[in-house]
Amino acid sequence: MERSRSVVTPERFAAGMTFEQYVRYVGTPENLAREASQGGTRRDWSGWLRQAYERARLTEAQTAAIRWLAAQPGGPAKVLGLAEEWSSDCRRDLPMLARLAEAGGLELRIFRRDGQRFMRSQTPTLAEYPDSNADLMAELMNLKNGQAWASIPVAVFYTKDLEPLYRYVEYPAIYHKDRIVGTLRAPRPGETREQTQARGDRAFMAMLESPFFHVWACAGIDQILSALYERLVVGSLEGQP
Repeated sequence: MERSRSVVTPERFAAGMTFEQYVRYVGTPENLAREASQGGTRRDWSGWLRQAYERARLTEAQTAAIRWLAAQPGGPAKVLGLAEEWSSDCRRDLPMLARLAEAGGLELRIFRRDGQRFMRSQTPTLAEYPDSNADLMAELMNLKNGQAWASIPVAVFYTKDLEPLYRYVEYPAIYHKDRIVGTLRAPRPGETREQTQARGDRAFMAMLESPFFHVWACAGIDQILSALYERLVVGSLEGQP
């Protein structure tokens, strides 16, 4: 993304929520009245997020790495998060991102992606979703499998002058989510459609409650740190200007 064309101005960045403010917002009637994923009803995840944050810990190496990066000329100083709490990927990554920002003295601001309606468009605009952050999402789309997706979470790391350094999207590279979830939810011989859905839902929830959910949260942090180091040392990221 080109800085001169970015909608992320200092004023816009400052309008985002801190992690603490975001967690409080998640449990408000205002948030719970909004449409959830695919038109569903929202659940209050604020307590879960607080507990996840209390449990979240960086390793010594991760803490040392973010402090080293933040101390470098042109190092990371600000983080913009785009999220919705109904997303398991957001719930996995946000508490660890908050810990990362704290350890490095980075300013974290979180924006909700949607307005009152769930964002279904692959080309989101404020004209279609006027009460959302569609303009942010349009700037930070996930290019995957030849298409653009409004994937969340997004975490963009900037210098103190809001020059973009690295953008993390959706999940770490080692988590082959589409393949894993596709297998968990795949029909089995003799199942009805309803049985397949019920079993798939149980299997997916069991995965979210397994140790691997934390493994992937840690992998996301490692991926971010490695990319930021590469950007500062080499001056660019592989495949990016």
